[in-house]
Amino acid sequence: MDDIKTFSLSKHSRLFSVQDNNREYLFVQAADHPYLEEPYRAESYAIAFLKEGGIHLQAGLKHHDIEAPSIIALAPSVIRSFRKRKDLMKMDILFFKDTFLLERHADLFFLVKHNFFETNDLHVVHLEPLYETRFKKIFELIELTQSVVNHHQAEIIRNYIFALVYEIDAYYRQYSLGTQTLLNAYPLFAKFRQLLARNYMKERKLDFYARQLHVTRKYLSAAIKKQTGKSAGEWIDETITLEAKVLLQNRMLTVSQVSEMLNFSDQSVFGKFFKANTGMSPVEYRKKT
Repeated sequence: MDDIKTFSLSKHSRLFSVQDNNREYLFVQAADHPYLEEPYRAESYAIAFLKEGGIHLQAGLKHHDIEAPSIIALAPSVIRSFRKRKDLMKMDILFFKDTFLLERHADLFFLVKHNFFETNDLHVVHLEPLYETRFKKIFELIELTQSVVNHHQAEIIRNYIFALVYEIDAYYRQYSLGTQTLLNAYPLFAKFRQLLARNYMKERKLDFYARQLHVTRKYLSAAIKKQTGKSAGEWIDETITLEAKVLLQNRMLTVSQVSEMLNFSDQSVFGKFFKANTGMSPVEYRKKT
C-alpha cells in the first residue's frame, strides 16, 4: 500500500493498467477488478456499470452482494473495499472529480443533492431491462468518445456524466419511491447514523449519542439491536475501527497520531481498542497492509 489513504486517479490508472492522461476523469473497462480488500477512500467520484458477473462491495459498514446488471455510485468520502464474488466480472467505471464536472455548472451542490453517492444503502442500483439498455448505450458512447482524439472530448464526457447522474436519479424515482431502506424504516436508527457520521472522530461513548437523541443509553442500544442486529455500541466501534484502518494505511502518520486523531487518551488505549475489534495490534495491521 502506498503512503496515502486516499486513492488518486493516477493510483486507479495503475491499478487497472490504463493510461493516466493527467485529467480530472478516468474511464476504465475492467475484466478483472483488483479486489482491494483493505478499506480506502478515493479523491474522485465513481460511477460503475457492472455488465457481467458479480462482486462484493463493502461501503462503510454496509455489505452489498452485487449481480449484473447493476450501477454502483460512490462519493470520495465513502470508505470502500471489494472482494471477488465470481470468476466472471466485466465492469465499466468512470472516475471523475467534482471540480471537473462542475467547472461550468451554476449549482455547486449538484452532486451533494443526489444522496445515492453518499448513502450506503443507496450505492447499488440493480437495473431493470429498460434501464440496463439505457446505461449500456451511455457507456458505449463514453467508450467511443475515449477511443478517438476529439477537441471537445472532455466536454462530451462531462455531459455524459450528467446524463448518468440524471438516469440514476430517474431510476430511483421510478422504482424506489415506494420502498423503504433501513434508514426510512427506522427513524431512530437514521438519526443515530447521522449523528455517528458527524461525531465518531471525537465521540465514541454511547452516553453522548443517547443524550443527543433524548433517550436512555439502554433504550438506544436495545432499539438499534432490534432494528439492525447490532447494538449501538457495536455500530460505534465498527465505524471507528474502519476509520482507524484507513488512517493506519497512511504511513506518514504515526500510530500515536492516528490515536490522537481518533480522540483516544493515549496510544495504549487505542491499541487495546483496535486489537479488541480486529484481533491484531495497529502495528501488526500496518505490516499486513
